[in-house]
Amino acid sequence: MIAVLAVALIVVRRGLHSISDGLATLGGALETVESEHLRPLEPAVTAINAQFDTILGALPGIAKKAAVVAERRPA
Repeated sequence: MIAVLAVALIVVRRGLHSISDGLATLGGALETVESEHLRPLEPAVTAINAQFDTILGALPGIAKKAAVVAERRPA
């Protein structure tokens, strides 16, 4: 019984080691993608987000003006 348990633990250890290697490879690949593809996009994303902030900030005023126009229109 002890031998079976020992073999099972060895198999589990090998599996975990394999998973660890795979995760390390994945982590390296993700770092490469981030540094080569995502970081260069950061200034453009920041600029686009700023434009969205401007647009979203203007929407309440536009909605108020639209409500005034809608109230003036005959039904």
